[in-house]
Amino acid sequence: MSSDLWSFTLKTYARPGVEQACLNLQAAGANVCLLLCAAWLGARGVACTAQRLQQLQTLGQPWHDEVVRPLRQLRTQWRPTANADPELAVLREQVKALELEAERQLLLRLEALAGEWSEDEAQDLTNWLEGLAAEAANLNRDALQALRVAVTGA
Repeated sequence: MSSDLWSFTLKTYARPGVEQACLNLQAAGANVCLLLCAAWLGARGVACTAQRLQQLQTLGQPWHDEVVRPLRQLRTQWRPTANADPELAVLREQVKALELEAERQLLLRLEALAGEWSEDEAQDLTNWLEGLAAEAANLNRDALQALRVAVTGA
């Protein structure tokens, strides 16, 4: 398992079914960076507590809402026009790269917060995922299960 959250995220996202699961969870309103952090914490055996869930949400949700989401909305909004406008297509790709960097920065911040929490104390992957997916109004349980399976291999 990757020791840092960014490497873990890249490896997990590359597994079969994870990208689609993350897109489905994102469409349901979940903060996928928080869910990937939850998967990382669960895989490391970090105990899930209400206080830790709150700390992660307090750190992660504002950055997601104020930085990541507006970039994603702009990129999505430009999709139809960019198909017919090469200059806008280039700008859209730059926004996409900026969105990815904003997500990476969020993951680095989450890792800095949670990186020192004791490992190998619990088998709380499900608690982490469900605790940090709670804000998704239309939670896709199948997508959450796909993410769980990608992390555990079972």
